[in-house]
Amino acid sequence: MGIKTSVAGYLVKKTLLYAQKDPEKNIDKILNFMKMITPVKVYKEQIESAKQNIHNGAYWQLITSVLKNIDTKILTTLGYNFFVNTLLIGVQKNNEAEKKFGVPGLFTILISPTMRCNLRCIGCYAGEYTRKDDLPLEVIDSIITQGKELGTYLYTILGGEPFIREDMFEIYKRHSDCAFQVFTNGTLIDEEMVKKIKEVGNVMPVLSIEGFEKETDERRGKGVFQKLMKTMDLLKQNKIPFGYSVTYTKLNADAVTTEKFLDMLIEKGAFWGWYFLYMPVGREPTTELMATSEQRKKLGEFIRWARENKPIWPMDFWNDAPFVTGCIAGGRRYIHINHKGEVEPCIFLHFSGGNVKDKPLIEILKSPLFTTIRKFQPFNKNLLLPCEIIDEPKVFRYFYKKTHPQETDLDADLLVKDEKLMNNLDKYSKEVTKAMNEVWNKEPAFEKYREHVKKVLEEKKKRLNQEALEKRKRYEEILKRKEEREKVKKI
Repeated sequence: MGIKTSVAGYLVKKTLLYAQKDPEKNIDKILNFMKMITPVKVYKEQIESAKQNIHNGAYWQLITSVLKNIDTKILTTLGYNFFVNTLLIGVQKNNEAEKKFGVPGLFTILISPTMRCNLRCIGCYAGEYTRKDDLPLEVIDSIITQGKELGTYLYTILGGEPFIREDMFEIYKRHSDCAFQVFTNGTLIDEEMVKKIKEVGNVMPVLSIEGFEKETDERRGKGVFQKLMKTMDLLKQNKIPFGYSVTYTKLNADAVTTEKFLDMLIEKGAFWGWYFLYMPVGREPTTELMATSEQRKKLGEFIRWARENKPIWPMDFWNDAPFVTGCIAGGRRYIHINHKGEVEPCIFLHFSGGNVKDKPLIEILKSPLFTTIRKFQPFNKNLLLPCEIIDEPKVFRYFYKKTHPQETDLDADLLVKDEKLMNNLDKYSKEVTKAMNEVWNKEPAFEKYREHVKKVLEEKKKRLNQEALEKRKRYEEILKRKEEREKVKKI
């Protein structure tokens, strides 16, 4: 670690401790410091934007709540790992990796160390696996070691139920310079687990919830909602930062987009949340539970409203896609590694570019599946339609035919082989395109992103045309050499 980085790390911790004592007076000073040490222009712009909006009631309440209500060790550990390791060291390594290896640096790596789970939720295929299916600790350690070489210091742990694997705390300790976001059903977090989380200081639980008691228990089992409420209380009492995760379906869309739902989570101590659209993947995939086009519009409107009005930060990969220029899967900004070590371009795309037990990450990132996906991103000029599974289903069918990837789960290939599912996805795509085009073309918040994506698509078109031209030249050279050999044979 260089002297500059060491100084930055020291100052980050001191600044956070300083702000924690009197956040109302010191927030602007923190942001000025963060802007100074961040090397990426877009991050500097976002911090400057935050400065201008920071005294808005909701933003102010959220940041002061974070500073006042998070354990000091956890605050400084996560602050260091995010601001110094992820945004300073990580970004530099990302850029170096792209120059050296020709692959983009990953912002996060998703790892499923197990598919075992103590619940049997409706629509989930992850509950029937055995201990022998777990990803060994030495493989997980290797993944993170390789990831850090590429500049990745943020890891998302899921499953299955990750806290079934208590040995994962060895990984959290060993890689104390990383931050771990752990998606969990929340039922295994007790006093003993809380002690372990506080000890490592770099673990952030994200609790799965489907709405209120009715919606949550209908999918996850009777009594789960009340267990979640107790878990949230326990985390809040111990000043452990946590978020929530919602699978957004046709059935719970109304319940999870209400002020009452957010107020409940804020009162319980949640700081952020993730909304994931229900996807027709896994065992016997169906489009019946997918959120409608109008419900997707409603979710985007709700999230934009919530950020302005509530001290919590909800996120949605689809409606927030403009901020990251569309789909970030395929190794553009993240990958998923399942319990067998198979590397998938997306948590929902159960096809592999290779196995980390057999190949290094860099080699897998250069596989035909991953490079083809990255080559065509973004898939749509409307960045509110980022997904190659449900928004542009014909795109993934093309990728599949071109690269012939290995399926990693039963029924995965139905996305490209089942006529009924394919027809339903095509129909859904047309409906959602019409609805989201109205938002994309009229919403003032997306104006600068509309201009940005035009430039990105123009560059992509030039690149693809150049690649096609070079391919044509190579083909013509092969034909020419073949003709010359034929002439020699005749002589």
